[in-house]
Amino acid sequence: MTIRDTISTSINKTKTMQKQITFRSPFIIKLRLVALSAALLFLIVGAARVHADKYDEQINALNQQNSASQSALGGLQTEAGSYQEAIAQLQGQIDAVQAALTVNTNKQAETQAAIVAAQQKIDQERAYLKESIKTMYVDGQLSTVEQLATSKNLSDYVDKEEYQNSVENKIDATIKEIAVQQENLKKQKAELDVLIATQKQQNEALANARGQQQQMLAYNESQQNDFNSKIAANSGKIQELRKAQIVANARFIPPAGSGGGYGGGSACGGGYPGVWCNAGQDTIFDSWGMYNRECVSYTAYRVAASGRYMPAWGSIGAGNANQWDDNARAAGIPVDGTPQAGDVAISNNGYYGHAMYVESVNGDGTFNLSQYNASLNGTFSTRSGVNPAGLSFIHF
Repeated sequence: MTIRDTISTSINKTKTMQKQITFRSPFIIKLRLVALSAALLFLIVGAARVHADKYDEQINALNQQNSASQSALGGLQTEAGSYQEAIAQLQGQIDAVQAALTVNTNKQAETQAAIVAAQQKIDQERAYLKESIKTMYVDGQLSTVEQLATSKNLSDYVDKEEYQNSVENKIDATIKEIAVQQENLKKQKAELDVLIATQKQQNEALANARGQQQQMLAYNESQQNDFNSKIAANSGKIQELRKAQIVANARFIPPAGSGGGYGGGSACGGGYPGVWCNAGQDTIFDSWGMYNRECVSYTAYRVAASGRYMPAWGSIGAGNANQWDDNARAAGIPVDGTPQAGDVAISNNGYYGHAMYVESVNGDGTFNLSQYNASLNGTFSTRSGVNPAGLSFIHF
């Protein structure tokens, strides 16, 4: 393939990639449509199955957004790699053409110098011819009669005439030979001029193609920066939500070193079934429409495990902890501020609340509880001597 063919292929490829980018990208618009669809789907599903704790719901929504952004970033990085590869190929072609251009430019300069040297040689030969004739003719003014008169005899005259003609012919032949060489050099230079002009055009076309690839790469990188910024912003929001949730649940989180966590096997902490506690948090639903390893999923299980009826509040979109006391009142289930063993304690502190299971009540009116996800890690924990102030107790 010639350099011209290679350049044509590269430029066509660049144009094709531009069309693809123009057609494909509004990449962000497409991503926004995907994100909007995901958000609508999330709301629809959320109407049927709600997180136990909407801090986690918000956190999971942000994580889903980050996951979508990471996926988009992966696609952009793949595209960026193709742009960088194209730029490298175009730069290689530019370098090759530039190297050939340098060689031909040097040849052009050498040829021009040779043309000048040939002209100087012609001028020298002509001057030599003129000088030789002047010397032979003694100042170059002798007429034929005068030349005969100055010759010793006819033979001497003929010898002078032949010598003169011989010198003239030799110099004339030399001048013609140099002139032919000069003409060939001029043709070579003309060809080099055309070749150099073509190579300059080729380099300009390649540079334009490279510039287009660099522009697309820059736009791609700006998109990547936008997604990275969104991911960073979402990650910051996640940290804020986790801190707010921990603050809201602080009074229920057991002191460090007091135990907690969850076990393996057929049952986990508090008897919570292994099928739910051994799965990743919020990856499956329990029997009441709650996400696994959440506070309300655990308390729903404990109520049902005790033989009492546990409504499927999660499946009707009212499964958040701070909705449970209102749900209970609406269902005619007693709710008050006095704890009894087997109750579900509801905290409405924080924006979305927290649900706990009352294990027992102490003589001083405090109570002991078990729970899941108080520390936002989907684990089981217990707490003793909890003050019931500000809490609602559902008497299932």
